[in-house]
Amino acid sequence: MVTKRTRKLGVLAMLPVASLILAGCSGGAAGNGNSAAGGKTELVFANSYTDDHPHNRCGANVIADKINGMDIGLDIKVFSNSTLGNDVDRFTSLMEGDVDIDMQGSSAISSTYPAIGVLDSAYAFSGGDHMFEYFDSEASKPLKEELLKATGARVIEPFFFGMRTFSANKPIRTPEDLQGLRMRFPDSPTYLANAEALGANAVAVAFEEIFLSLQQKIIDGQENPIPTVASMSLDEVQSHVSLNEHQTGFQLVMINEKKWQSLKPEQQEALTKVIGETRDANRKCIDENQQKIVDEWEKSGTVTVVKDVDKAAFEAKAEKYFLNKYTGADLELYKSIRASK
Repeated sequence: MVTKRTRKLGVLAMLPVASLILAGCSGGAAGNGNSAAGGKTELVFANSYTDDHPHNRCGANVIADKINGMDIGLDIKVFSNSTLGNDVDRFTSLMEGDVDIDMQGSSAISSTYPAIGVLDSAYAFSGGDHMFEYFDSEASKPLKEELLKATGARVIEPFFFGMRTFSANKPIRTPEDLQGLRMRFPDSPTYLANAEALGANAVAVAFEEIFLSLQQKIIDGQENPIPTVASMSLDEVQSHVSLNEHQTGFQLVMINEKKWQSLKPEQQEALTKVIGETRDANRKCIDENQQKIVDEWEKSGTVTVVKDVDKAAFEAKAEKYFLNKYTGADLELYKSIRASK
């Protein structure tokens, strides 16, 4: 028997791996998920990252290994590297129950639940510690509950992604240093608002075209986490990385609510515990990866890492902007995030 779920996964994958899913998913009872070998409940855990990215190497794969090693009747299958579709497609699949667990940033989620975009505002969070403190606090409960109601996706834990920061061919220590620079920002309302909040002249360039645009001097700089700068070889066309750290990158590990409710209490407890433990190891992996890159740059002299940035000036400028920009529920959410630091 081929269920709606198996058909959807096959369409999303469009790869040989789809036959693997179909084999594991066929015969599952409607509304009760997939049956894996040995009568275990199979959980499809999808994400967009490569296998060697910390979110898989120190995240999803660790979670799967730990859960699958327990005698609790669960079998997690990890599908990385956007095998089951891009972020927007996968989040739709999560809401529909065709993907059980997903790792999503707020961009894809905001198409269904726009308020989540507030969390990406420049300096809304002052760093990883603040982000975790917020999600662990009572202040985040309304957001999680409203998100669950709107999408049917339950937040289990946030994972730290890294700090978005500026690169250019000159140091950027203050907002004034952005004057005259054409800075690439993603073409989305929140990111373009961040550019305006920081005093940057934003130019919308596709992610895949950043290197060529810098090389051809269509743009003067860009903003991304340091590991992204290195992985895209932007250090070949940018001489300075300035640690203004204006945006705290994160992903939410989310599970389809119907799937969650179908699990036994001990299975829910195990998932919550293991994913919670893994988030700290995942962050350590992210931080170590970034430090390794910075050390290599400093040793080789290929990139100047600018550490004496006036972050207070950037932060004050951004806060003033967003307190004037946001209204209603968005303003209250922004204030609750800022107050939780």
